Amino acid sequence: MSPSGRPWSLSLVFLLGMASEGINCPSRCSCQYLEVNCTGQQLQEFPVDIPLDTRQLILAANNVSYLPAVELSFLADLVYLDCRKNLLGDDLDFTFIGVTKLVYLDLSFNNLTQVTFSTFSHLLSLVVLKISDNPNLVAINKDAFANNTWLRHLDVSRTGLTFLDTSTVRDLPNLRLLGLSDNLWHCNCSFLDFVTWMMESDVHFPDADNITCYTPAGLRALRMPAAEAQLHFSCLTQ
Repeated sequence: MSPSGRPWSLSLVFLLGMASEGINCPSRCSCQYLEVNCTGQQLQEFPVDIPLDTRQLILAANNVSYLPAVELSFLADLVYLDCRKNLLGDDLDFTFIGVTKLVYLDLSFNNLTQVTFSTFSHLLSLVVLKISDNPNLVAINKDAFANNTWLRHLDVSRTGLTFLDTSTVRDLPNLRLLGLSDNLWHCNCSFLDFVTWMMESDVHFPDADNITCYTPAGLRALRMPAAEAQLHFSCLTQ
């Protein structure tokens, strides 16, 4: 190639590279090598034109109320999904059926009310799950995380939970961190098994001083170590 042709070819490569970066980037979002960031764009719906090779999708701080399972399934290489601070509600069962490589999922600050087995059952690689700050989340089914055996970090802080079955978290072999603070724990005899597991477990409980009983009134604001002692006395001597 002649010297005069080299600058032209380099310019062409540069222009093609610039063009490829702009292909299929959703409106009002920014795209940078396998990452799509749509934070704080007042989106009402799941964005279209997401590149199919996207590995990290950030939809934080929008008004999205529904995640379409079909559109998500096109993102088969997705490993990181941040949907915190949206309006997502109850219709998440089978939503994640096509994103089985997902490792990180943040659904905090939404309107979830329950978690069933079908909510996350297809996320076999999930390591981090944040569903904190869902004040209407009142039920997590016993087998909700049965398929999420790689889960290491689970946060259910600041929800409407009053009870959590021990087996729901005890049977997660890789769990290392469990957020439980500022919930409405009902410290009755049915809760004793869970509290005992907490005291004996190697799992780390961040903000442990704020993991307290809400009911009954006689145990309100009592931290879990003291609650365990009280429950052992009152429940095992009945």
